[in-house]
Amino acid sequence: MRGPREQRPREVLVIDEEGQKLGIMGVREALTLAQEKGLDLIEVSPNMNPPVCRLMDYGKYKYEQGRREREQQRKNRHQEIKSIKMGPATAEHDFQVRVRQALEFLKKGDKVRVIVQFKGRQITHPELAKRLLDRMVEATAEVGIVEKPAAMEARMMVLQLTPKPEAQRSAEPRPTPSRPASPPQPGLSAAPKDTT
Repeated sequence: MRGPREQRPREVLVIDEEGQKLGIMGVREALTLAQEKGLDLIEVSPNMNPPVCRLMDYGKYKYEQGRREREQQRKNRHQEIKSIKMGPATAEHDFQVRVRQALEFLKKGDKVRVIVQFKGRQITHPELAKRLLDRMVEATAEVGIVEKPAAMEARMMVLQLTPKPEAQRSAEPRPTPSRPASPPQPGLSAAPKDTT
């Protein structure tokens, strides 16, 4: 594709900005027509006989082309596999921190590898790790799905999660949070007192 002032042939087939063929005309005549309309004459098919040129705003065309390429790169973003490690006796708060990390990674579009690492005699209780990984799956079910189920690898139990496709995420109904009733405070009765 040649730029606005790089045409070399004597005659070209001209297409206007709406895609209508204007016919075969001389290069100078086509350039004059482009200048009158405030557009550029761009050669789009130099190998045709006669070459095909189009009237368009070249700056706008390059901008749109770059935008489409950036959009395509964003869609084809390389997924990274993020690892989250914990032990079978991980405390509740630490587990919630790992859940937040996993949710963050999944929302960014990365895969998450959850590793429960056994130390010493902890290996004799793989059911603890399995329960922990099952809880992780439940906690991340809104944005992730299991790609590889929990399995033993050496002294670790490993689970891999992948982000849900956008269509699945938006189609699911959002659960409405229900507030539990607050327990009665000590010293106050639930029934109103009769003051008669």
